[in-house]
Amino acid sequence: MRNKLLAGVAATAMTLGAGTALADNMGGNIIVTYKDDVSTLDPAIGYDWQNWSMIKSLFDGLMDYKPGTTELVPDLAESYTISDDGLVYTFKLKPGVKFHNGRELVAADVKYTLDRVVNPETQSPGAGFFAAIDGFDAASAGEAEGLSGVNAVDDQTVEITLSRPDATFLHVMALNFAHVVPKEVVEEHGQDFGKHPVGTGAYEMTDWTLGQHVIFSRFDDYHVEGLPKLDQITFEVGQEPIVALLRLERGEIDIAGDGVPPAKFLEVTGNPEYDGSIVEGSQLHTGYITMNTQMAPFDNLKVRQAVNMAINKDRIVRIINGRAVPANQPLPPLMPGYDENYEGFKFDPDAAKALLAEAGFADGFTTELYVANTDPQPRIAQAIQQDLSNIGIKAEIKSLAQANVIAAGGEKDQAPMIWSGGMAWIADFPDPSNFYGPILGCGGAVPGGWNWAWYCNPELDKRAIAADAMADPSQAEARIEEWKKIFTEIQDEAPWVPVFNEQRFTIRSKRLAGPEGIFVDPVHIPVHYDHVYISEGN
Repeated sequence: MRNKLLAGVAATAMTLGAGTALADNMGGNIIVTYKDDVSTLDPAIGYDWQNWSMIKSLFDGLMDYKPGTTELVPDLAESYTISDDGLVYTFKLKPGVKFHNGRELVAADVKYTLDRVVNPETQSPGAGFFAAIDGFDAASAGEAEGLSGVNAVDDQTVEITLSRPDATFLHVMALNFAHVVPKEVVEEHGQDFGKHPVGTGAYEMTDWTLGQHVIFSRFDDYHVEGLPKLDQITFEVGQEPIVALLRLERGEIDIAGDGVPPAKFLEVTGNPEYDGSIVEGSQLHTGYITMNTQMAPFDNLKVRQAVNMAINKDRIVRIINGRAVPANQPLPPLMPGYDENYEGFKFDPDAAKALLAEAGFADGFTTELYVANTDPQPRIAQAIQQDLSNIGIKAEIKSLAQANVIAAGGEKDQAPMIWSGGMAWIADFPDPSNFYGPILGCGGAVPGGWNWAWYCNPELDKRAIAADAMADPSQAEARIEEWKKIFTEIQDEAPWVPVFNEQRFTIRSKRLAGPEGIFVDPVHIPVHYDHVYISEGN
């Protein structure tokens, strides 16, 4: 299962409803713990590792992936066709699909969903994924009511016209942002839809007690025969990872959703009692420090280059017990487009000091470093703080709940620096473009977006669009070469300090580990943050 590509994405949270094998007679309930409460279950909004995986249980899109592979397959779509010029996609919907409120899905729901995601009033961090659809510019600017390129031909047919060929478009249709929502429920709850989610997924939300738990229950009218096999999933929140591990040892929970606590990593992985309970996988992941290029002094290239040279990445890797390799560019090594010959910025504090002096900061400066407050992230932030102090930069650590760090990064003038750990980028799909648009492209440098460096290079944006328009299979190699150049040119401008490419480990109860119970699949491709996909496919 873990070939070179599949090993690119792995796991520490969970999604239920479409994936690996359960015993045929499996039912009952499982309990998953998290430290933080859930921020939202709205597929247009949710974009952190925790809600992203939960949303996959509640909603479906036109496309999905065959479990454990990169193979795209129809989901809510029964079939699809693509025009010869690669611009028109026609999807036939699977008949009889129902929302959790009992209403049948129709093509107008797909159009409403896509129109809503790109509407600026929604403030979806995923809006930029849909830029290839005809009419995107006008719709995303609030100058048109919806996407002119999306048309509900009849109740069972959706036609989507692109303004340019897009080699990633079917991947985009498998993202959570494209998961279909019912207009009447969204309009009933408005901005609170994320607390009252209704989709077509294998599970429906039946209880959400803030600060305590969220409960998903089997949706009996799910459109995939024989699924789901579990009756209920309870997500308990407010559980420190160390406490969750103790509870798992006592058999009180089934999955510690935040993974193996770093302080316990060596103890747990070296304990034979955990044989069969630990799920390990490499990832299409990069952990990085962002520098807000719109805030002084990080609007100065030499300052950003100096920070890159100041960070001792080897020491940071040791803090997490060697569960990663140092990074020198945005793309991880397993991602197509990674440049093996690129050297990046070497660790050289003396050269960093010289660059600061050239930039006019011979005496350094004071700034803030935002970080999620779950271990080991504050400890990593302290290491970064020490490295910066060694070249004269005094960084005050702002240790906050993950949701608050994300919110600060999405504001143009709030977070000068962010250590992305716990929120670091894992590919939504296995293509280099996914490491550009949301986190380094101009489309992600918007309020609520994930381009926390607020880096925008219009010329590179044009080249990125041109690369994704190389949809013909004969252009595949040239397309990857262009992406390779784009990413190394970005790193030369140093909006990030790429720190490491991480491996992930999660831990499950014994009843989920063996052939008689649930098998937890560590590899599921369409993930943003660390999912263990509890897959229930046939």
